[in-house]
Amino acid sequence: MDLNQYIDHTLLKATATADEIALLCKEAKENNFYAVCVNGCYIPLAKKELKGTAIKIVSVIGFPLGATSPESKIREATIAVYHGADEIDMVMNIGFLKSGWTEVFSKEIEEVKKAIGETVLKVIIETCYLSDNEIKSACRLVKKAGADFVKTSTGFGTAGATESAVQLIVEEVGTALKIKASGGIRTEATASRYIEMGVSRIGTSSGVEIVAESNRKHNKGQTY
Repeated sequence: MDLNQYIDHTLLKATATADEIALLCKEAKENNFYAVCVNGCYIPLAKKELKGTAIKIVSVIGFPLGATSPESKIREATIAVYHGADEIDMVMNIGFLKSGWTEVFSKEIEEVKKAIGETVLKVIIETCYLSDNEIKSACRLVKKAGADFVKTSTGFGTAGATESAVQLIVEEVGTALKIKASGGIRTEATASRYIEMGVSRIGTSSGVEIVAESNRKHNKGQTY
C-alpha cells in the first residue's frame, strides 16, 4: 500500500497564508502525495508551486456550510476549474436534505457536475450532522446525481470521519462511487483502517506525520 498516494494534503483554515500554502505544496512534492486541497483563492499559487508534477489540485466550494445558493456553487466550481483545480469538493446543502427537498438537493449536485464536466466531483455530506438514515439517503442522492465521490466531512463540523459513518457509506454506495474520509485523521493506523474499509482517498492536514509513521513501521519490517 502506497499510503502517500491516498492523501489529499489539506490546508483550508481561514488564516492560511501564502507561505503556508507554498509549504503545503513543498511537502506534497517531498512526500509524493496524490493531491493538495486548498481554498479557491490559492489555486493559482498551488498551480505555480506544483508545476511539472503529477500532484492534483483539489478545491472546495460552498465551504464549509453548504448553504450558499446553487447558482453560486456552480459559478464557484467553474471558476475553480478555470484557475486550475483538478477536483472539486462541494459541501452538500445539509438543510435541503433535512427538509426533504430531495429534488432541489439532487439538482444542485447534477448542475455542478454538468458545469465542470470530466472534473472529479466529491460531495461532502458532513456526517456529524446526519442520522444513519440521512447518511444513507444522502449517499443514494449523491450517487443518483452523478457525482464521483462521497466525502465524509469538512473538518469544520462537530466531528470528522468515524468508522460507523464510513461503514454506512461503504454499504450504501458499493463500488458505484468512491469514498473520501476526512476530518480528524491524524495517525497512520486510522488512515490505514479507512483504506482497508474501502476508502479511496484520505483528506488530512497530518499527511507528513502519517507517512513518516508509515515509513517507520515499514523500516522495522512491519506491515499495515
